[in-house]
Amino acid sequence: MQELLNRKKGLHRRILIVDDEFIEREMLGNMLKGMYEVEYAEDGEAALDNIKRDKYKLSLIILDLHMPKLDGYSLLEILHSDPELRRIPVIVLTVEKEAEVKSLQLGAADFITKPYGVPEVVQARVMHSIELAENSVIIHETERDELTGLFHKEFFFEYGRKLDEQNDNAPMDAVVIDVNRFHIVNELYGREFGDMVLKKMGESIHGFVNENGGLACRSDSNCFYVYIPHRTDLKEMIPQQIEELDKVFAEPRISLRLGVYLDDGSCADMEQRFDRARLSCRRLSESYETGYAFYSAKLHDTELYNEHLLQDMDKALAGKQFKVYYQPKYNIEGDQPRLCSAEALIRWVHPAHGMISPGEFISLFEEKGLIHKLDRYVWNEAASQIRKWRDKYGVTIPVSVNVSRVDVFDPLLGDMLDRIIKDNGISHEDLLLEITESAYTDSSQQIIETVSALRGRGFRVEMDDFGSGYSSLNMLTSLPIDALKLDMKFIRNICVNKKDCALVEIMIKIADLLEVPIIAEGVETKEQVELLKSIGCEIIQGYYFSKPVPSDEFESFIK
Repeated sequence: MQELLNRKKGLHRRILIVDDEFIEREMLGNMLKGMYEVEYAEDGEAALDNIKRDKYKLSLIILDLHMPKLDGYSLLEILHSDPELRRIPVIVLTVEKEAEVKSLQLGAADFITKPYGVPEVVQARVMHSIELAENSVIIHETERDELTGLFHKEFFFEYGRKLDEQNDNAPMDAVVIDVNRFHIVNELYGREFGDMVLKKMGESIHGFVNENGGLACRSDSNCFYVYIPHRTDLKEMIPQQIEELDKVFAEPRISLRLGVYLDDGSCADMEQRFDRARLSCRRLSESYETGYAFYSAKLHDTELYNEHLLQDMDKALAGKQFKVYYQPKYNIEGDQPRLCSAEALIRWVHPAHGMISPGEFISLFEEKGLIHKLDRYVWNEAASQIRKWRDKYGVTIPVSVNVSRVDVFDPLLGDMLDRIIKDNGISHEDLLLEITESAYTDSSQQIIETVSALRGRGFRVEMDDFGSGYSSLNMLTSLPIDALKLDMKFIRNICVNKKDCALVEIMIKIADLLEVPIIAEGVETKEQVELLKSIGCEIIQGYYFSKPVPSDEFESFIK
């Protein structure tokens, strides 16, 4: 490629003239050597040796058909059958009309008739053949990914559109293949191993496309697109293909996600097909097992619904459609449970869709990077409510609010929370901050630094969903936290499952070791309350005391 670029910059191109007639060679050489570096060969065998030696330097071969040892036809066949030599354009020297057709069929780029005509015509034919070949190489180099040999995304879509036009928009299926956690693969095994994975993916996809027709590309670093003629048995084929890929990537195990759009007769264009296949792919979690999902009308409806929610978010924040509900937390250490704090939980009262569960929009806002807007809204609402209750009842009810991973990476987080505290005239200890255990384990150093800084300002921090992540005991001893909040899945069967009960006892002992209280959420029955109290749990939250309620209903607990 560099050789080709050098020629484009104006360096002399090299031409090989192959002819057993000395006079003929010299005549052509004199016409061209002012513009090119010219080399000569007097028969086919000598020419082939020269070509193999200088295959990356030659820009053109001018070839006589009738020569001793190895004639021009035989040499053309050899060149045409070799992928590396085939790229060198060949102009045939001939006096026979029928030879022209045969030469073109064997891969010749052009022909020059003997006796030679005006030098300018010969020079023009030579220049034209060289430029066509060089442009073809440039296009080939730029249209395909160097590592996998698959098309680049732009060429893939351009050729795909042409394919649709040429085939009267025949039914086509779209498949998106994503390598799970590819950045981790690179970190664990090195970039060379990562490149090997991508090469093998390219080989497998090449084989699939060659067998079934269509096109394929490497869309980005670890994602591939496959566009193939519609097959009614693709649902049966996909598991078979996955099985083959699993064999290729057995050690170490590499997992994939496949999103598939099957042509449904809706006349969706190529981009829409891949948008839908990507959507199916995104719905699969990045697990350690290879998985696949097919696009469906239900998925399409969900996509449209989510898009409406995203578009309505700012209007909903401005119009206070989001309502903060409060669920009480009770300290159960004494004879009677006593209200000690609350958790702020968000609900969306949408003018068109009614009450929307947080399960429908929280993860959506997290995925789209918008959760920080909602968090700030809740922080402000909760801080304002703490002040209102204090002014009305003369007591302070601390409220815990969620701090998402996105918030943790905001360098202005501490200043923002300080301003909320100051604006509402409450103390740092009144607004409790909840951060999930998984956030600690995913970005431990960043989280530890942020939490330490927040606690340095006077905030208290609770680890939410404790037990759902993968915290090591060694890590726990170094984490800056003020309370551990048990994941509710451990509480659900605590009275009927001895293992769950034993796990909760262990977690309570860990909290004692860390000298922080433990909070059990999801408590629903009297039996659960009594059992938790007996094994040392201090604070309880759940439907046993109350579901999350609006602020005015919560006041009955304060009274």
